[in-house]
This record gives sequence, C-alpha cells and structure tokens, in this order.
Amino acid sequence: MNPIHDVLVLGGGPAALCMASELNQRGVAVQGLAPKPVDAPWPNTYGIWAEELKTLQLEHLLAHRWSDTVSYFGAGGSSEQDQLTLHGMEYGLFDRAAFQEYCLKRAEGVTWLEGKAERVESGSVVTTVFCGSGTTLQARLVIDASGASSPYILRPDHGPVAGQAAYGVVGRFSENPIEAGRFVLMDYRCNHLTASQRTEPPTFLYAMDLGGGVFFLEETSLAHAPGLSYDVLKQRLHQRLDHRDVRVTEIVHEEFCLFPMNLPLPDRDQPVLAFGGAASMVHPASGYMVGALLRRGPGLAKVLAKALVEQPALGSAALARRGWNELWPTELVLRHQLYQFGLGRLMGFNEALLRRHFATFFSLPQHEWFGFLTNTLPLSRLMVVMLRLFTLSPWSLRRGLVFGAPTDQSPHLEKAG
Repeated sequence: MNPIHDVLVLGGGPAALCMASELNQRGVAVQGLAPKPVDAPWPNTYGIWAEELKTLQLEHLLAHRWSDTVSYFGAGGSSEQDQLTLHGMEYGLFDRAAFQEYCLKRAEGVTWLEGKAERVESGSVVTTVFCGSGTTLQARLVIDASGASSPYILRPDHGPVAGQAAYGVVGRFSENPIEAGRFVLMDYRCNHLTASQRTEPPTFLYAMDLGGGVFFLEETSLAHAPGLSYDVLKQRLHQRLDHRDVRVTEIVHEEFCLFPMNLPLPDRDQPVLAFGGAASMVHPASGYMVGALLRRGPGLAKVLAKALVEQPALGSAALARRGWNELWPTELVLRHQLYQFGLGRLMGFNEALLRRHFATFFSLPQHEWFGFLTNTLPLSRLMVVMLRLFTLSPWSLRRGLVFGAPTDQSPHLEKAG
C-alpha cells in the first residue's frame, strides 16, 4: 500500500497535467496515474485564439500564429473574395512539446505511476484506486482527468451523444491548398459535393499554413450522433482537394479526432471529482477545451488546496463537493445548457442553413462572437448576444432556431437526438 496523498490525478494528457501542475504549485501532495509515460508526446494538435493566451500571459506556448484568419460560408462557384469572411483576430497553434514541458515543469515533485485504474472505491475519508498492475493507491481526493469515456464519472443518460469527428493531414501538396500564410477556421463551400452528398451531414475544412511548404488540412464534422466515420471524412477531404486540382504529395502526419460535444454534465454529488473531458468541459458550441483548462484550473486548485489545509478532517465526498461547486457553479451550468440547446438546433441544419447561420454569427461584433466561442461572456451578456443573433437571422434560420429544422432538411436530426 502506497502512502495516502492529498490528491490522485488520473490521466496523462493536457487536462491531467494542467490540474496536477496547478495543485502542485499550491503545495498539494499530488500523485498521478497515467496510462503511458507522462512525458510521451501528445498526439493531437491544439488550436486556440491567441487572445486567450495573451490574457493568461502564455503566448510563448504557441508554435504558429496567424493574423490572416478567415472562413468561407458561400456555396462556392462565385469569386472567392465574395465568399470570404475576415475574422480580424489572431489564431494560434500550440507547440505541443512546449506546452507539455511547461506543465511538467510546474508539476515537478508530483510522482507519476504508469498504469490504468481498474476499480475506484470511495470511503468516508479516502478514495482507493485499484490498478491493473495490482498496485493500490489511496488519496483524500481522486480527480479523474482521463477523458470523456471514463467509467468512473457518473452522469445522466440523455440519449445518444453527438461527437465532433475530424480526419486531418499534415503534409505537402502539389500546390498550395489554401492561401500562403493563412488560417481557415471553417470552409463550408460545398461545390465539390454531389447533390446527394449535400443531403448528408455537413462537414467543413479547418486548415492552416505551417510554413516551409507544409500545410495542415482537416475535414471536420461539427457534431453528429454517432460521429461521422473517418472514411467518410477522408473521402470528403480528398474530394475537396480533387475539385481544386490539388494532390497530396507527402503525408507527414495523419490525425484522427473524435470527442463528445453534448456530453451531459456529471452528477455533482459524487465523491470522485473530474476535470477536462471527463467533467464535460468541452465547449458544446465550438469543441474547444484547452482555454477552459487554463482559465478554470487555477481557481479549482486554489479551492481544493485551501480545503485540504484548513479542514484536514474532510473526506473524499466533502472535498469533491467543494470541487464540483467551484468547477460547475450555477452560472456556468446555465451557460452550458444554453450552448447545448443551441447545438441541438444546429445539428438539425443542412449545409445551406449552417452556412447561413455561421455567416450571420460572424457578422456579430468581434468581442461578442469571441466571447461566445470561448465561453467568457457572463450569462446575462450571453443571452443578449443570442437574442441579437436571432434578430439578425433571416426567417429560415429563426424558424430552425426556435422549432428545429424541417425533417426534409435534416436527415441526421433523428440520429442526433
């Protein structure tokens, strides 16, 4: 039996390292349990609006940043300039190695074990984790940061969960697949699709110029239940490139991404706390989470550190309750519900309605759409922005936002629940 730590963090990705590092910085005795070496390279790319990191003074963690940030919401076929939406805000791509090293350095002193939890039992004072290796770990509080599929976090069943799925390629191409020096947030142009494909769940291109003739292109499905298959997304990406007479000449890296967008909030009375995907921290409207980890982690760590020191008799359930109340106060719960309602409506939109919706959305003042996408607007302001969006929308969008899209426009709505 190992010593009893203050906190045991499950997981080895950004959420786990962010939480472990914040607790460690506040003098909490932390142990980590990761399924592979905690310094193993993270496989996925993480993008973020540069302003989010500027506020946190973490801009040095970006490997790339773009000032030429655009989207396309036209159907295609007319001049490119007529379809262009300029965002006027810098976007960045994390240097994954630097981000990981930053977290590990701040977590110096945390002991990490390699393995997986097989069973978690909460007692009146401590929580015990039984590992597949036979090792038993104990802590006053267990924080599950192992991802949205964790079996140890209880949550209600609201039916099928919609996933954002993406297939991406980092590589070289026969010619530039997008403008040099550009970042494309969403390219919803669909003139490469057949008529029947346009009745299927819509997808968009997320793309960036990484310099040196290397580009990252990712075909993405905003949200669908079940998540679109990688085969469909790969076909769509190559069909898009073929339409532009562009070929992939070298694949440096392939990326496969699938995560839940409308995962129900966890039961906040349970004695195991969660953070990251396990805590439903993925933004239901945008799919982003890293900014939320960096913004909300310090506050959660501060509350837990204070409770651990000032109230040594608190058991796992009481500590977890303190954590849940900090992580999901009423204000954030209500905002989350609004975002989930909106996502449910968008999942019923065909590609034409989606293009119209996003063109309208990005016509809002920059600080409003930025605050919406980063979940940094207070509830009252968020409601004002959503009302403004509704007012600006044409009747076809208003009808869809209120009543849902007609069934003949939304063949995937029934699946999406």
